[in-house]
Amino acid sequence: MNTGQNLIELDLSLVSPDVISVLIEDASDPGIFGEIARANTARPDVLKLLLDCTGTPDEVRELIAGTMKLPVVPKAQAPDSERTRDSRTETLLQRIQKLNVSARVQLALKGGREIRGILARDPNKEVVLGVLENGKITESEIELIAKNRSALEESLRRISKNREWMKKYSIVFALVTNPKTPAGIAVTFVSSLKKKDLSALEKNRNVSEAVRIAAKKLLAARRPG
Repeated sequence: MNTGQNLIELDLSLVSPDVISVLIEDASDPGIFGEIARANTARPDVLKLLLDCTGTPDEVRELIAGTMKLPVVPKAQAPDSERTRDSRTETLLQRIQKLNVSARVQLALKGGREIRGILARDPNKEVVLGVLENGKITESEIELIAKNRSALEESLRRISKNREWMKKYSIVFALVTNPKTPAGIAVTFVSSLKKKDLSALEKNRNVSEAVRIAAKKLLAARRPG
């Protein structure tokens, strides 16, 4: 979970139907259906998207039926069980790639795990930073971003500034050993590493010389006199 202090709240009543459609396609958090329905009681097109989605919970269908003064619409037949998770992810990727930057930022702020996984690799800085502001992002996802050698430098800087994330050793290690992490930031966290990792870091030619030197000095300081 994102434990930063500057979480951005996304107003779902202002989000385009295209973004709403992708959010409910992801459907990793059942609570999103209720959030969307309550925020869009005056938007029949958005409510219809929810009614047409097989994943919409019955209580949300009842809420929509009351709002639109319709009989309760039962869930449609479950999706084809042969539809693999990989093909679903590919569909999400294709749909997300068609959205403009503003829409992708909105998705980044509110999307579920699959959406976050796709947008964490987005070439646009604001989109990636939006993923980091997502209140449901997990430490394991942060670690993956910190390890990614194609990560944007700004996203690595943002991770390094979050005190809660930097309490997790695997995230610290990922940042220090990622060649994309600015040397000035990586050196700051070298002292947090265990001796065996410092020994490996000293010999790691993928990181900057400043990081290797810092590891070498710490190893020397920790050796018995």
